[in-house]
Amino acid sequence: MGLAAKLRHPGTGKMRNYMDTKKQVVVSPFQRATRRKSLKGKKSEKQISRSIERIRDEMVEIREGQKRIRTGQKEVREKFQEINKEAAKLKEETNLITKQSAANQIKIDLMFQIVRARAENDAAKDATLTQTLRELMTKQNMGKTRACEEKHDQD
Repeated sequence: MGLAAKLRHPGTGKMRNYMDTKKQVVVSPFQRATRRKSLKGKKSEKQISRSIERIRDEMVEIREGQKRIRTGQKEVREKFQEINKEAAKLKEETNLITKQSAANQIKIDLMFQIVRARAENDAAKDATLTQTLRELMTKQNMGKTRACEEKHDQD
């Protein structure tokens, strides 16, 4: 079959030109716009899915960051509690030292008065002050004994 036979229309037998052999599809402007929108829709769907994926990744990073922050806050809270406990212990020790210092000052004052009474040969005053000093020392020793017992009971 020659080229001329191929160019003839099968039903009419008339010669077709080259343009007739190509299928021409008439597309309305509406169909063109719809096709463009669907192509754009596919592109925008891809963009949306990429955006969603990016947002999910960012959310994972944010969650991890929040977890690190919570862990850090917990550590800071624990350190703060330890510092508060240590401060309470130091305050208690300071109060104890202050009380001991005051008691020592009282004993020193009594001893000084005893020395003065002896220098003045005042035996009655000397005996009274000496007895007061002994009683004070006994009370302090009993207080220390109780404090030590309480401390051992706590441990």
